[in-house]
Amino acid sequence: MVMPRLSLRPRDPREEHRVATPLELFTDLCYVVAIAQAALQLHHAISEDHVGHGVLFFAIAFFAIWWAWLNFAWFNSAYDHDDPLHRVLTLLQISGSLVLAAGVPRLFEEDFTLIVIGYVVMRVGLVAMWLRAGQDRTGRHATCRRYITGLVAVQLGWVAFLWVPHDLVVPVFLVLALADLAVPFWAEQAGPTPWHPHHIAERYSLMFIIVLGETVLSTTVAIQVAIDGEAIGWRAGLVVVGGLLVVFSAWWLYFSRDTGDVLSADNDVNPFVWGFGHYFIFASGAALGAGLAARVDHYSHHAEIGDVVSSAFVTGPVVVFLVALWAVHLRLHDPSARTWGPLLVVCLALAAVTFVPWSELWAGLLCALLLVVVLRLAGGSRTAT
Repeated sequence: MVMPRLSLRPRDPREEHRVATPLELFTDLCYVVAIAQAALQLHHAISEDHVGHGVLFFAIAFFAIWWAWLNFAWFNSAYDHDDPLHRVLTLLQISGSLVLAAGVPRLFEEDFTLIVIGYVVMRVGLVAMWLRAGQDRTGRHATCRRYITGLVAVQLGWVAFLWVPHDLVVPVFLVLALADLAVPFWAEQAGPTPWHPHHIAERYSLMFIIVLGETVLSTTVAIQVAIDGEAIGWRAGLVVVGGLLVVFSAWWLYFSRDTGDVLSADNDVNPFVWGFGHYFIFASGAALGAGLAARVDHYSHHAEIGDVVSSAFVTGPVVVFLVALWAVHLRLHDPSARTWGPLLVVCLALAAVTFVPWSELWAGLLCALLLVVVLRLAGGSRTAT
């Protein structure tokens, strides 16, 4: 029997035809369970008129989910050789992500216990991966040591977070979240990890597809419940048509440019800005699903919110998505007014249609119009395959 080697050599960042592995795809599928839980809890909070609390804890929950996925994705881009030991450590992290998913409903009740336990499990696997990478003496062991030190130190802080007084939960969470975000900045100063531009672009694009799929699912379930209760009628069609136009346009806009080529080019693209900025793209996509579901609740008279508030949770996430999409993605290809001008006009129009009837339909039509304009100005459709 051949024993797996303990050390890991970095992958070649110029490797041709690098694609996501089946295990990476399986990992993304497991993380979407947590995303669905977060969107469901936001949906309920909106419908029950706990808007401020719902938005705050959705942002916290989504940060926990996204940050765990991000750490795994970037490590894999640099070091994944898909050997048996790596698979076992990845499956351990998947187990932790499922514990995290189970803890999302309790997080909205301000109980972080399962979230922290899930992170402990995930970080045992991630630290073990960095230990393996640090065994290879190729000049990057100092970077690996910094990742290990930072991950362990911050995780000890998260464990202690469980005993923080209730009034200090949010500010202490923000401090620890910033500490977590600082770990890669500090570690990479000792030497950058050799991530693969096209591979990491594919990983992010696949996660975006999964988020959009969750949006479609949450809306479909809400409509089915409303139809079963015979309380929504023709207005279900407004949510279906408007929601699908937004989702289809969002997909097409995101894939209208090839991010891998931009990331691999020598054009001073900051990987931290690009990678971290996707939080707003992913979170707004998941929040849109919650908003569309809450819109269904409003139409079926199962919500305690009015028309404008329910509309705002459709148009608001779309505005956040479009702004983030330009800042993180489209701007890298064309920073001119030809790109941001139409987005600005549509964002202003989305804010206006929040106050008119059938806002979800207007939002869908505006997004479809934006897509046509962007593709026209860009010289035609160029979707990724």
